Amino acid sequence: MRIISYNVNGIRAAFKKGFIDWLKTNPADVICLQETKANKDDVDIKQLEALGFHHHWYSANKKGYSGVAVFSKTKPDKVEYGTGHTESDFEGRVIQLDFGDIRLINAYFPSGTSGDERQAFKYIWLDEFHAYLTKLKKKYPKIILVGDYNIAHNEIDIHDPKGNKNSSGFLPQEREWMTKFLASGWIDTFREFHPEPHRYSWWSQRFPTVRLNNKGWRIDYITVTEPLKKQLKDADIFPDVKHSDHCPIYVELK
Repeated sequence: MRIISYNVNGIRAAFKKGFIDWLKTNPADVICLQETKANKDDVDIKQLEALGFHHHWYSANKKGYSGVAVFSKTKPDKVEYGTGHTESDFEGRVIQLDFGDIRLINAYFPSGTSGDERQAFKYIWLDEFHAYLTKLKKKYPKIILVGDYNIAHNEIDIHDPKGNKNSSGFLPQEREWMTKFLASGWIDTFREFHPEPHRYSWWSQRFPTVRLNNKGWRIDYITVTEPLKKQLKDADIFPDVKHSDHCPIYVELK
């Protein structure tokens, strides 16, 4: 099972930048997208279906905002939309699919960059989501959680830790949440295979040279529960794929 997680920062924009041509290279069996900013009626889904993908969308009520989608070569046994948390579901942040005994969760964690109100919402969301996952693990021991977590966990995960110590996405409380989350039985799959620095998945668009000089953040993750650890085969980040200010991240399980 090969899985890609990718914040496309608008799927309509990604389509215009060669997204379908990239899908034709068969990068994975399951493609999980965040920040689609669209409903399925907004794109030419026939192109996806021609490539053999089943597609499932969970869009925000607000047009052109947030939203997640999953394209898979194998039809899922079950699809669930949301988590039952009203504001999160209103923003189309979580979609869940079952493949055999594996529950795949695609999540777009909130950003707090727009101000104190959204940062406060982010903290509430993180705590609610962790509690939800803890309960869910009892029913589904094998969970893969992919998405844009909007948190750079450690100093190795950000190009300028000192300069960003007060930036949303690298605040002490966010990083502490990530530490507690991983300690509660989740594995950061990329770090299982790649302990090296300077590996990032997002680069600010404010300055064109930022990506060119690899001054990025690793805020996109694929984590799995402990029972899946033995099935991990490979994980990676693909910075040369450029349809977005993020790039795809990858995991392969036996």
